[in-house]
Amino acid sequence: MKFYTSIPKELKPYFNTELEKYSAENISGNLRNVWIHLERAHIIGQKYPFAHTFVHWKMLQFGFKIKSRKEVFGQVPILIFGGIKSFVGKTPIGNPSGANIPPLKSFPIEKELQDILTNARV
Repeated sequence: MKFYTSIPKELKPYFNTELEKYSAENISGNLRNVWIHLERAHIIGQKYPFAHTFVHWKMLQFGFKIKSRKEVFGQVPILIFGGIKSFVGKTPIGNPSGANIPPLKSFPIEKELQDILTNARV
């Protein structure tokens, strides 16, 4: 069994870019784009426990910001267990991980993100 830890250096710039875009959109109040960038960061980092957990922390904070009980209560168990599943390589591929998404369901990955993951060989 392979154990995953930190996000690889080949993916880190893409992950950081999504978090920077998330922050910029959050400051400007464009809530739809905030969520899009959190989902993209999640897909890029979901195999790696620290990155995965960090994105869920941001999703939880966003749930509080938009006063969504569903998102807050949906993110808490994922925040607790998501990093563990990443560590042992048991995350559903492409899952954007909002509270309205089945937590164990895999999803197709949009071409741009798939190219990033493929080119980084992860």
